[in-house]
Amino acid sequence: MMTYTPLRVTLMLALLFIAASFLGGTAVRSMLGFSDDLTIEGDAQIVRTAPVDVGGGWEAYGGDKGGNRYSAATQINIDNVDQLSIAWIHHSGALDGKSDADRSKSALQTTPILVEGSLVFCTQFNEVIAVDPGSGAEKWRYDPKVPTASNPANQYTCRGVSYWKDGAAEADAKCATRLFTGTVDARLIALDAKTGEPCEEFGENGTQRIQPSITLRWPGEFQITSAPAIIGDTVVTGTSIGDNLRTDAPKGTVFAFDTRTGAIKWTFDPLSGSPDIRGGHSNVWSTIAVDEERKLVIIPTSSPSPDYYGGNRVGDNLYANSVVALNGDDGTVAWHFQTVHHDVWDYDLPAQPGLYQVWREGKAHDVVAQVTKTGLLFVLDRETGKPFLPIEERAVPQGAEKGEVLSPTQPFPVNTPAIVPDRVDPSDAFGITFWDRWACKAQLESLRAEGLFTPPTIQGTLSLPFTGGGANWGSAAFDPNRNLLVVNMNNVGQYMRLQPSTTESAKANKISDDDEFAPMEGAPYGMSRAMLLSPLGLPCTPPPWGILAGIDLDSGKIVWRKALGTTEDVAPGGLALKLGTPALGGPIVTAGGLVFIGATSDHYLRAFNVVTGNELWKGRLPAGGQATPMSYVWKGRQYVVIAAGGASNMGSKLGDNIVAFALPE
Repeated sequence: MMTYTPLRVTLMLALLFIAASFLGGTAVRSMLGFSDDLTIEGDAQIVRTAPVDVGGGWEAYGGDKGGNRYSAATQINIDNVDQLSIAWIHHSGALDGKSDADRSKSALQTTPILVEGSLVFCTQFNEVIAVDPGSGAEKWRYDPKVPTASNPANQYTCRGVSYWKDGAAEADAKCATRLFTGTVDARLIALDAKTGEPCEEFGENGTQRIQPSITLRWPGEFQITSAPAIIGDTVVTGTSIGDNLRTDAPKGTVFAFDTRTGAIKWTFDPLSGSPDIRGGHSNVWSTIAVDEERKLVIIPTSSPSPDYYGGNRVGDNLYANSVVALNGDDGTVAWHFQTVHHDVWDYDLPAQPGLYQVWREGKAHDVVAQVTKTGLLFVLDRETGKPFLPIEERAVPQGAEKGEVLSPTQPFPVNTPAIVPDRVDPSDAFGITFWDRWACKAQLESLRAEGLFTPPTIQGTLSLPFTGGGANWGSAAFDPNRNLLVVNMNNVGQYMRLQPSTTESAKANKISDDDEFAPMEGAPYGMSRAMLLSPLGLPCTPPPWGILAGIDLDSGKIVWRKALGTTEDVAPGGLALKLGTPALGGPIVTAGGLVFIGATSDHYLRAFNVVTGNELWKGRLPAGGQATPMSYVWKGRQYVVIAAGGASNMGSKLGDNIVAFALPE
């Protein structure tokens, strides 16, 4: 899972504000040795016209079932994007009446879909709402009445709903088209897509409850956060499970149900590849991809429990930390590729596998592109799971603590370097004063830091990228005209430290929100971790702390990289230094030559030129935009829509807004 501690930079940037008052923003950036534009290594070249079956609508969370996050709409383009303005805003009221404790564990991360003449989305607390696509006027809503005060391990959130059309039903029959949504208390719910009423024949009165493999320690240990996958007449879901509490944890089973009745069709346990393993998890908490033609369900799996010690699970832990292609009919494994062997870094796969069509020498190739927390990009052949772009095993640091057995090598892509760095020399520690920088330098010097896959230690280990990425659940977008994958990544560090277990630590039953401690019951160590910050609260790693990049999937070459986000909404006085900020949420691409993304710590939706990565426009949001946008055409007008409700774990402003931008009528 992803853990993300707020950077608390409002007060911490005070000295930067003072410096800027005297020197100006450009001078401050020069003083810090930072350039707005990172290295541009090439140009994106148009190679063909996008396939007709990609980008025609937005019927799935990722635009389509393969997660292209691409719209073929061209009304909004590089020539007129600067004319965008807010067309409408919908307020869900999701936070009304909620306790401070529940609000402080919430995040609006939804991406709407356009189905049955409605724009449909879910709120932080799992209400499903349909609005008019042209005005934002509410048409209906369904409230599953999720329990509050359940302390969900991974926030109150819902990233999306899924759509299914019953080919055997009369068009006007109830539930001839259905929406599926998961909840914080692990229910899978089927609704009539036109009315929002429960489909009573599905499960029990429209609900199928997902059962954990063992008794939960507290109600929020086990939940559903991502939109279910639909393949044929089957709906598939994974679960999000709290990390690091215990070795003997719930299993990360993937469940497949009949879309009409809710009857179980098959299950897949990602730990089945390691039958001798003692423990649980290796769950699928992010978004699943579907290849309808090949009848494949392609899942991104996480690490076994606990995250930072694997003495109970010696070996590579097959199917964990892997892209796994399952046969949609029975859940058997068609192929798999493991991105991290024997994970002890919490480097689970956080993003939807991208099912793209890449052109090389005039021939189309179906691939799976997986972005990762480590900052690495793996591109696989979709038929076989073998590398499409070359991958090699490289030796990695060894010398773990007693009881641990590390993998001697890890897979690395050959053509594409890490999109964000995996190490920082202490002499390059960031700081806006000598004192600040010295403190960061001392912290870095105290940690074991040998690059990616340096093992967790009692001494303390640098984790860079940190457990929030690199990439995260926002996933990547793909421009099929240019073979160009676009992804945003975080560039901040974290320390992690193993602590010999004690009776007191074993009594802990959850992870704290600040400097985290987790007991990892059943392991000989507990774990603590925290963002690596200066005394003023700024990241010790040099900026940019958030980047947006474009990668050519034919060659693997990084085409461009740009700093993403400013300090405007976290610095005193609204000082907007383009240092890049950590971001949650992902990009989309449109045929108008644009990349749209929110996600950053400042409250904007931005548009970039897909060829150069240059920023062309930004639109102010009423709250944090920690979500992935989408785009559609309704009655001849193109809209770009994003949820702006913030995320408590980023410290951004909370809200209940769905915001639509469009050109003037």
